[in-house]
Amino acid sequence: MGYHLVDPDDLEQWDDRPTDVRSLSAAAGHEYHDSKIGMRVYDLAPGEQPGLQYHYHDEQVEVFYVLEGELHVETPEGEYVVERDQALFVDPGSPQRAYNPEDADGNTRVLAIGAPSVEDVHAYEPDGS
Repeated sequence: MGYHLVDPDDLEQWDDRPTDVRSLSAAAGHEYHDSKIGMRVYDLAPGEQPGLQYHYHDEQVEVFYVLEGELHVETPEGEYVVERDQALFVDPGSPQRAYNPEDADGNTRVLAIGAPSVEDVHAYEPDGS
């Protein structure tokens, strides 16, 4: 059996992304690639995004649960505004770009979950080029 109590405030910056990101799943021993789950907490200042540009995944389901502020998610069908205590599920094959707008009143804190945590990301060009 295994249990891992993880406090994101006790974790170091997870990687070299330009935004504050803490990997809960890595702290619990679930490596980034080929794991059943990836779970990270992002603290996005105005104008920041979680790291990936407009993209989609072949297998991975992504979930964004907003802890503080609002998260904007651009999709080919329009933009979603995910408010505090709301979650947006993004199915495989569905392009999206999550971000905190430049003109936001403050930071956005988001719990991002990806399952499975596999390297299946593809860039998406909204204009088809």
